[in-house]
Amino acid sequence: MRDIGKYQGVIPAFYACYDAEGNICTERTKQWTKKMVELGVKGVYVCGSSGECIYQSKEERKRTLEAVAEAAEGKLTIIAHVACNNTADSAELASHAESLGVDAIASIPPIYFHLPEHAIAQYWNDISAAAPNTDFIIYNIPQLAGTALTMPLFREMRKNPRVAGVKNSSMPVQDIQMFKMYGGEDFAVFNGPDEQLVAGLAIGADGSIGGTYGAMAELYLKIFELCGQNAYDQARKIQYACDEIIYEMCAAKGNLYAVIKEIIRRRYGIDLGGVRRPLASLFPEDEAHVAKCVSLINDAVAKFC
Repeated sequence: MRDIGKYQGVIPAFYACYDAEGNICTERTKQWTKKMVELGVKGVYVCGSSGECIYQSKEERKRTLEAVAEAAEGKLTIIAHVACNNTADSAELASHAESLGVDAIASIPPIYFHLPEHAIAQYWNDISAAAPNTDFIIYNIPQLAGTALTMPLFREMRKNPRVAGVKNSSMPVQDIQMFKMYGGEDFAVFNGPDEQLVAGLAIGADGSIGGTYGAMAELYLKIFELCGQNAYDQARKIQYACDEIIYEMCAAKGNLYAVIKEIIRRRYGIDLGGVRRPLASLFPEDEAHVAKCVSLINDAVAKFC
């Protein structure tokens, strides 16, 4: 029976770290990894949506993962998102991730063309076969990928013994319940939408992976702690505070991750660089949103943590 303890906790989605010229910066990547260890999170989800993976080359993604693995020093669960929009590149990244000893690889379905489910299953199984000694996590994010993880596709993927979990970023929490019920006790289900972490944990999520966690990890760690104690009333108050902050982040004209990286610079003094085009950098009018977010986060941390 698989031990899913390494997946039970708060796992921030790792942000792409660039230098002043917009190139991958391994030193900043290592610095941010060490900050994750310091904050006490369970692990990191590397080269996913928050890592701007679809705008990066295979080589850049390899350098990022190598820097994370080195800086983590075995203190973090590492899940490497390896999906590219073709099987060969995805398999290459999967094999590379396994060579670094990551805990799991993960993949969205192929995007743009709407493939039949048997083709999606083959894509995922081919990627998994390239890392035969590593857990495989299905990334279900239908609102961006354009394809949902249906129960027939889920059941087909469960025939692969390496399939160890689902990162569920669909909005209905019922999906978490279904994947957990049919996945079994040794199958990990991660809550994806940051705005509903309390609901996801209440209905059975084992862990959580989120794109805003890095900006305010203290709050999500407290939510996870309180839910583990069945203190849902208090956890819900923190969730509401987090959601207000997220709504403010999303009100900016610049990209969400540009906002988050500026918040991190102000809160922790760590510069992760900007975002990669075509993602929009911060605009002058975003200053008020960033300042308000920083204030809201600091106030919530002081109040709840």
